[in-house]
Amino acid sequence: MNETIELLRNHRSVREFDTEKDVSEAQIQTIIESALAGPNWINGQQVSVIEVREPVRKAALAKAAGNQRWIEEAPVFLVFCIDFYRAKLAAEKNGTEFKIVEDLEAIIVGSTDVGIALGSAVIAAESMGLGIVPIGGLRRNPQTFVDLLKLPQYVFPISGLVVGHPRTVPEQKPRLPLQATHQKEQYDAKIQMEIIDQYDQTISSYMSERTNGKDTSDWSSKVAQFYDNGFEQYAKNSSPTVKNQGFQYK
Repeated sequence: MNETIELLRNHRSVREFDTEKDVSEAQIQTIIESALAGPNWINGQQVSVIEVREPVRKAALAKAAGNQRWIEEAPVFLVFCIDFYRAKLAAEKNGTEFKIVEDLEAIIVGSTDVGIALGSAVIAAESMGLGIVPIGGLRRNPQTFVDLLKLPQYVFPISGLVVGHPRTVPEQKPRLPLQATHQKEQYDAKIQMEIIDQYDQTISSYMSERTNGKDTSDWSSKVAQFYDNGFEQYAKNSSPTVKNQGFQYK
């Protein structure tokens, strides 16, 4: 196994950061250069990353993302955005209509490009011995991010990435067995429930050990609850802000 594969397979999300240790500008530049070197749709480069260090702004963003204190605790918070603003300027420069933002494809393309860039940023940061945790909670109140980061039309925040030096590193959370997620030739729906039953036991044991018996919840109950009513604030705020930013898909 080479070092890159070992790094990928040993990922942990860190939520406890050493407040006495900074992350240098050179490190962040390397992380972002690595992130944006990845593949992207038509070389449109539909991603921008906003680096946030200022404590008051970080505190406001942490609150908007659901009171996630690690955003404040770590020295750097990166906000990964879908960015079709440059594509709009390209259309104006060349005298063409700007139709992509009228279709859901813009969100699919932009989110895919952000995901690729975010994944590369994670690996780049972890290769330096830094800790990270992605933040999807920014979509709870995306308009706050739009306002505080002065995002123009056709730019929308998809995910954040907290970057800092770990104070503690958690045990790795077990993943679903590959039998569930790595399908060959065609999707096998019949095996999924049996695997979920087994995985629920694995996660329940993991949570119990991690919390000294205070939390024995399993995977399916958490996923079911969130997709029942846990995402309500996202649904309430995310879609209207996307539309306000100029993405007028139907």
